[in-house]
Amino acid sequence: MTRARALSTPSVIAPGSLAASPQPVLAAAAGGLLLRPWADGDAPVFLAAYRDDEIRRWHTRRPLSEAQAREWFAAYRQDWQREKGAHWAVTRDGGEVLGRIALKGLNLDDGVAEVAYWVVPAARRTGVASGAVGALTAWALYEIGFHRLELDHSTRNAASCGVATRSGYVMEGTKRSAAVHDDGRHDMHLHACVRGEEPAGP
Repeated sequence: MTRARALSTPSVIAPGSLAASPQPVLAAAAGGLLLRPWADGDAPVFLAAYRDDEIRRWHTRRPLSEAQAREWFAAYRQDWQREKGAHWAVTRDGGEVLGRIALKGLNLDDGVAEVAYWVVPAARRTGVASGAVGALTAWALYEIGFHRLELDHSTRNAASCGVATRSGYVMEGTKRSAAVHDDGRHDMHLHACVRGEEPAGP
């Protein structure tokens, strides 16, 4: 039995349209980057990433073991089936894991979602983060039909601010005391990319 929707407007993205197909592999425009769903064999590198001081500085939710990392991967697969989120390993040609990128908080009715990512130390300052963000943004806006993607980060995280700006995400303002990190509450910069308004186009 289909439950009636209490909306006066149609959904921007039809419910069921994501889960109807497997989560795709996405290719970046340059650099040989492939974004693929996480596999259980990625658990060791995933766990090691969360032991990096820089990643720990900005991410307070961390896996404690390889077994827990695999549990996260199972939850990621469920997120896709439930159309709640999409999570990828950022890789070099599908092999070496260079980082993580995700689309979270999917609102199919309004066509809005949030982008989150991290990059392992060896891949920083090499264009991996901006390449991954660009590939995800093009797919989400122009293949799936999201209208607006948001990206936020601590005002103290200059590197993430640079990635957002280079990827066409306009800084819209500051969310005061909006997140808790290990050293206390942080103000957060809010960036957004709206379909048709990004400087470089799709």
